[in-house]
Parts: sequence; structure tokens; C-alpha cells
Amino acid sequence: MWQKLLDAYLKSLIRTGALTLTLPDGTTRRFGPGGPDAPDVAVTITDEATLKALATNPQLALGEAYMDQRLTIAGDDLHGLLELVLRNLAHGHERGLAKLQAALRDLTRGIAQRNPAARSKANVAHHYDLSGALYDLFLDEDRQYSCAYFKSPGDSLDQAQRQKKAHIAGKLRLEPGMKVLDIGCGWGGMGLTLARDYGAEVLGVTLSEEQLKVARARAEAAGLADRVRFELMDYRAVAGQFDRIVSVGMFEHVGAPNFGTYFTKVEELLKPEGVALIHTIGRFTPPGSTNPWITRYIFPGGYIPALSETMAAVEKTGLVSTDVEVWRLHYAYTLRHWYDRFMARQDEAAALYDERFVRMWKFYLVASEQTFRFAGQCVFQLQLARDQQAVPLTRDYLYEPGGPVA
Repeated sequence: MWQKLLDAYLKSLIRTGALTLTLPDGTTRRFGPGGPDAPDVAVTITDEATLKALATNPQLALGEAYMDQRLTIAGDDLHGLLELVLRNLAHGHERGLAKLQAALRDLTRGIAQRNPAARSKANVAHHYDLSGALYDLFLDEDRQYSCAYFKSPGDSLDQAQRQKKAHIAGKLRLEPGMKVLDIGCGWGGMGLTLARDYGAEVLGVTLSEEQLKVARARAEAAGLADRVRFELMDYRAVAGQFDRIVSVGMFEHVGAPNFGTYFTKVEELLKPEGVALIHTIGRFTPPGSTNPWITRYIFPGGYIPALSETMAAVEKTGLVSTDVEVWRLHYAYTLRHWYDRFMARQDEAAALYDERFVRMWKFYLVASEQTFRFAGQCVFQLQLARDQQAVPLTRDYLYEPGGPVA
């Protein structure tokens, strides 16, 4: 029964490329037309339970089966398998039970993404309170855990991350002494950069105790503790007003039901002449829901927003959209750098956790990269203000002599 159900699913799904599937009894099936321009991947399923799981909940089961080695790939071609799957999903070939499950996730996403303060802190701890040594294995020298900005695909990761920070600082139009709020400050790299290189006075807030500890230590070591303060605080609890607000890679954790609360708070915290820059992963596709494997293992409570629903929330506030920029393949390049660095030190990751964790992290990095390449994800940078004259009329200021540099 489960074999027939999986056969039917794969026949409807694989219309580009090819998949050769070896079943637990040793028999093989081949799906898709093949061809030179799409992956041709061979996979083995080792047991009947995995066959059932893939037939009934493929978006969750695929990652779990790979983690547990109940599904193996010839040559461990994880990039090829996930490219094959995501290219076909992007073409809308999914049918049957899997499509119904996706529709149900869309309908119930408000429950999964409600994210009150206590749940938000627990969700953040799940991912960002992992050992700091893990992130040292693959991030750049400044621990930027968000999309880098590649002026050329050949840029190094460190160079591209410096370019990202400079591009954001340019959009903020900073002047020495300005008070800046960094919502979701991570390990402090953006806040420290804005204080050291632009003379800002920064408050960074995070819900990660591990990130807070590192950020504070970095501020002390850099001699910037008098200009950069980091606090363990939900953005909804911040008081006062700021000349500038920056948020990089945090909006993905807000959840669609809270978009209105988020932008209302940004408006409240921003001075009348202030500027905010929100940098977030986004989707080219209409609003949807989060992949169940990502929700369970990587980012509980997370959600990648569509621009339509994001701007609908902005439009209900007094904020003005002064610039919207879309970055396309930048995160795919970033993730490939992270993957290559992680794989070069995977033995150290296994020593920190175990081999199953290493496979989980590989699946996360590869699936994310292929989603940016083939399944409609991008990055949005929203420049917002309360006064439409708060920034120049054109983007020329970003590229003039004396503007942002790497």
C-alpha cells in the first residue's frame, strides 16, 4: 500500500530530472524524464517504516530519514536530491495527500506562529543557544548569521559580510552620536560595527542568553561598552525613541500573526525624523506556511514572509516605505560558503554533538541554499521612515564617493 502511494506521489512530482529509487526489498523504480539540465539522483530506502513516512508526510520524513540514515543517496549527493525535489515542487507538481497537508499548514499557521514573549524566547533558545563553538565552525570572523552581500560571486564570505554591514549602514544615513536600536542583535557584530565605524550609540536586544554573553564580552574587549549596550529583552518591551532602528535576520521569527504588533512597535520607537532598516528573508510566492522539518528541527515558530503580507502590516501604521530592495541569489552564495566551511570541520561538529546532528545541519544548509536557488526565496530590505523626506529622493547616496564601502 505505502509503496503504491509513494509511487503515485513521485510520478506526479518528478517532471524535471530523474530519481532512481531502491526500495527495502531491493526492487527499483525510476521517476522523471532525466536529461542533461537537471539532477539525476539515486536513493535507497532501507525499511518499510521509512517508506510509509515518505508516502504520508514527505516534507517532514525526507529530512528525518536522511538524518537517521534510513534514506541514503548515491555519492551522498544531497545538493542534487534537494535541487531535484525543490525544482519540481516549485513547478507546482505536488499532488494528493502532501498538497492537502500543505493546505492544512497554511490554514493553521496562526497557531504555530503566535509567538508570545515566552514562546519566542524558547524558540530562540532552540537554535541560537547551541554551542558557540558550532557557529565558529562556519560563520565569518564577525559571526554574521544572515545573508551576505556579494558584489561579485567570487567575493570571500568575510568581504561579503562587511559589504552587507556597510550597505545597511549607508541606508541608515548614520551620523555620530545617533541612538540606534538593533532588534535581534545576534552576537553583536552589527551593533559593534555601527558604534566603532559610524559613531553611533547602540542598544542591542536579543532573546538568546548565549548571544548576549558573547556580545557583551565583545563590546568590553573592543573598548566599546560605553557606546554599545546589549540586553536580554523582547523587542515588545523596549521603551524610548531612537534615531535609527536596524533589524537583520530577526523578522523571520516574528510570525505572521504578530506583523502588526512588530511594525506598530517600530513606529512607536522611531523618532519623527528617524529611519529604520528591516532585513529579512522573504518569498516571491504568496503567503504560505513553514516546512514541517524546519519547524521541528531548526526554527520553531519561524516563518518566511511574502512582501504582500509584510507591506499590508506596514501600511496600517504611520510608517512610510522609502525603499524596498530585493536580493536574489546572495543568500544561496552565503549558504554555500557556510556549507563548505562546515563540511571542512564536520568532525569538530560531531565531537560537539554527534553524527546525526551533523547530518541534520547538512540537510538544513543544503535545503536552505537550494530553496534560494529554485524555490522562490529571497531577501527583502525595507527602509522605513515616519517622514518620507527622511532620506534622499534617489539611491545615489549609496554609491557616491564617501558612501558605504566594504
